[in-house]
Amino acid sequence: MGSVNSEGFSVKVIKTEVVAADQPWHDHWLPFTNLDLLVPPFDVGSFFCYKKSKDDDDGVTTMDMVDALKTSLSQTLVLFYPLAGEIVHNAAGEPEIHCNNRGVDFIQAAADVDLRDLNVYDPNESIDGKLMPPRHRGVLAIQITTLKCGGMVIACMFDHRAADGYSASMFVSSWADMNRSVRPTSLPSFRRSVLNPRRPTLYSTSVANLFLPLSDLPPLLQTHPKSESPEPDQFDSHLISRIYYMEGEELKRLQFLASENGCQRSKLESFTSFLWKITASFLEESGHLDHMCKIAVAVDGRQRLSEGEGVEKQTLMATHFGNVLSIPFGGIRSKDLKDMPLSVVANQVHDFLKSAATKNHFLELIDWVEDQRPKALMSRPFARTEREFAIMVSSGQRLSIMGKMDFGWGKLAFCSCHVPSARTDCYVMTMGSPINDNDWVVYMHLPTKLLHYMETRASHVFKPLTSDYLKLSL
Repeated sequence: MGSVNSEGFSVKVIKTEVVAADQPWHDHWLPFTNLDLLVPPFDVGSFFCYKKSKDDDDGVTTMDMVDALKTSLSQTLVLFYPLAGEIVHNAAGEPEIHCNNRGVDFIQAAADVDLRDLNVYDPNESIDGKLMPPRHRGVLAIQITTLKCGGMVIACMFDHRAADGYSASMFVSSWADMNRSVRPTSLPSFRRSVLNPRRPTLYSTSVANLFLPLSDLPPLLQTHPKSESPEPDQFDSHLISRIYYMEGEELKRLQFLASENGCQRSKLESFTSFLWKITASFLEESGHLDHMCKIAVAVDGRQRLSEGEGVEKQTLMATHFGNVLSIPFGGIRSKDLKDMPLSVVANQVHDFLKSAATKNHFLELIDWVEDQRPKALMSRPFARTEREFAIMVSSGQRLSIMGKMDFGWGKLAFCSCHVPSARTDCYVMTMGSPINDNDWVVYMHLPTKLLHYMETRASHVFKPLTSDYLKLSL
């Protein structure tokens, strides 16, 4: 037991325990797929906020709810058994999951704050180290925090090597179903053969240029990939997290500006283009002249890899648990990028995304990784071997989280991803709004000065997320 103090409220840890699957299985090792091997060893989290349950008036206590969550978690881990294991290295030095049912670290806590008073705009103050659990061992850690108002926050921290956002959402959705005594809508698949390489391997230069072996970097960068950055105060330190909302009308305006000359661009392409362009303006105006400004966008390959393969392959890919991502990117000098019309920038984004949105792209990527094994790999934009700055963009719209995370005590009030404050890579995720289907919620983990620049220059686009907007006080 213990407590965590923070500005405005404190969090008391009531109990820490380990929850394992309630049915044993044969102890074994689950290898990572070639696409899993592209993911570096870092953590990514998500948290889910709920208002006071109406069942509280029927004599259901907080302890009853937490006990039910532990029981249903134990049942869910039977289906998602690798999450109860540990990541180890095999004889070749590659990571894999030891499915030994060591269990999931489970923290029960209480926070002296109402849901409406959580500063969701600043998750460094309200979430990180308070409502989000640390992951010390295993693949997954979970924290259940009850709030003064009777609400609850469920937070999960995953080792990203084991699960992408799609897989993490599949797990939490299934856990919610099990807590309501409902059979999960889709059962996870861990059949690694669906992502086997071809024999012989075949890939193009364009695919090989997306990632690089760490051994190709200078010795200093192999240990500290960002240590030679010319301005560490700007790019390696003082990264903070903020959450904004974007109104639907502003998204439409950006899309209109990005779609000139009869080329209709998606909202994600338009948003990414705007983010890329304003980052370049920040670099130039803050004195970091002529940097290579890079933007990368995560592309899911599940549907692409199942194209033309029949219903069975489509089902296996739709339920595949792991990472099925490619990270295409574009790079333009900041002095050139800042003066480009948004539609020209959007053409660049469209082109590099189009190149990755094919079945053949993912087949080639799997083959390329096969020829690199057992070398550790990383996304090329984040190697930073020159004067450059890179941002990773991910889209959460496709996850459709809001309607799936019902644990039995009411609709999800708000949810977001979260990356630990110690991470030094720049990350942005767009999500649907729980209030307005046309709005977006945007999570950003970026340098402090860049965020301040964006809030000053684009306050009409990025509006700080508030409890009033989320209607948490209702």
